[in-house]
Amino acid sequence: MPAGGTPKRPVDRHASEQHRLIAGRYRLRELLGSGGMGAVWRAEDEFLGRDVALKRIHVQPHLSDDERERLHERTRREARSAARITHPSVIVVHDVVDDTPGADDPAGAAGPALPCIVMEYVPSRTLAEVLDERGTLPPAEAARTGHRMVTALSAAHAAGVLHRDVKPGNVLLGADGRVVLTDFGIAVSTGTSTLTRTGEIVGSVGYLAPERVRGRTPGPASDLWSLGATLFEAVEGYSPFRRDTAMETVYAIGVDPLPALTTRGPLADLIAELLRKEPESRPGAAETGQRLEAAAVSTATADTARLPAPGAHTADLPVPSGAVPAGDGASGTPARRRAVRAGLAVLAAAAVAGGGVAYLSGQDGESRNAAPDTAATGPSPSPEASDGKEPSATPSGPRYATAEPLGPGLAMPVPEGWRRDSAGADVLYVDPTGTVRLQIGATDFEDVGPKANLEQDEESSRAGGKLPDYERLRLDGAEYRGQDAAVWEFTFAGETRRFRAINFGFDTADGRHFALYLSAPADRWGDYVGVYETVRDGIDTGDESA
Repeated sequence: MPAGGTPKRPVDRHASEQHRLIAGRYRLRELLGSGGMGAVWRAEDEFLGRDVALKRIHVQPHLSDDERERLHERTRREARSAARITHPSVIVVHDVVDDTPGADDPAGAAGPALPCIVMEYVPSRTLAEVLDERGTLPPAEAARTGHRMVTALSAAHAAGVLHRDVKPGNVLLGADGRVVLTDFGIAVSTGTSTLTRTGEIVGSVGYLAPERVRGRTPGPASDLWSLGATLFEAVEGYSPFRRDTAMETVYAIGVDPLPALTTRGPLADLIAELLRKEPESRPGAAETGQRLEAAAVSTATADTARLPAPGAHTADLPVPSGAVPAGDGASGTPARRRAVRAGLAVLAAAAVAGGGVAYLSGQDGESRNAAPDTAATGPSPSPEASDGKEPSATPSGPRYATAEPLGPGLAMPVPEGWRRDSAGADVLYVDPTGTVRLQIGATDFEDVGPKANLEQDEESSRAGGKLPDYERLRLDGAEYRGQDAAVWEFTFAGETRRFRAINFGFDTADGRHFALYLSAPADRWGDYVGVYETVRDGIDTGDESA
């Protein structure tokens, strides 16, 4: 059960638990999720003054003393297993405590002690929740997520720990871009005895490796098979061997061939190899990590056309996560989630008041706003004029081509391979990963000027709830080629990660007004701020000052 995620409204049976104090220290605040085995709460550590995730295990009243002790020992084992691993993509365990319901109420009847694990709180959504909403991930994003997962598994295996329950529901996608493997509830350490009864299979059936359903001893390759099943689901939209019943699923895992992947390229090849029936024929963790890292790059650049001619656009942009209503039915096979591609119309969004920059629901499920993403560096007050020549590649950056996104009268460099589309009256370019957006539009600053206009945009955007967890970095007046300009930089929370953006409004010598916007995942801002600067400095408005 993940130690993070989007808080859910507590159901009736948990309502009385809210605000309870556990072990004299942890105050329950919000129910994050619950299931047959227990519930996870966001709690306040009143001693250290921080939020934590507290996992309370359900103890059924009919359990025998031996069964209850086995449950407590399994909880302690989960904590010990996770505590043995030091890795940024593995959940951190802080404490293990017992909660005795009624113990803090002198008039109440104390029930059986409930084992609890106190972990770091990761504001996040699970990969399963993201897939339920979006259907699939772009291959590049799936490869990046898989790479972080396999590094976590490598750290676990090096510590002598097998996870044994790798699945989308146990992968947290943090709001800050972090990928965290959680729920070591059935992990097993080498050199320790098993806590399962003879013939008992533990783990989520659809993600059990063939050797496990055959009753063989699992090893690191078993976790890698589960990783392959998770990645298959991430790019294809369904679990490869899931059937109507658990027995049919187990049989399919052991006997049935792998369904053909519709995804092509190095990631698909790796997934197929990870899902081989025999563990010795699967690639190891080191090779898997190297290939996932390479796939994250190669799949991001594959099949991307060069920039279309001015006025043209491509219709194959990935659908933003919020574009398809949640109630839409599944596509094709009942097991498949709904399709995640649609026409260009879904990219249209409400424009920021007066700013000419559209708010989009992004490929990562983050609400995209026209407001700029925060940058470590911003536009200089007086950048040098462009010499009018086609820009060349920077030593470590992308190659650029000159485009006229708004027609004659404004030309600018745009990274090759970025796809073009319209966003209302603006023109939008999306990078091959689908997570970075570069936008340009004509605006009307004449009445109030660039800075006041951006201040109005900021106010209306925040009032409209379009910038969750907003933090302004700066909103300053500037000068651009001798004319008034302004720059607005900030961060905001997307659904699965944090974003930075920059919105640069500027006047031209001939009285026109434009806004340039770029947003990117906050943890990757350093990779893309150079794109913004190159485009800003290379804009050619055709007037004498340029």
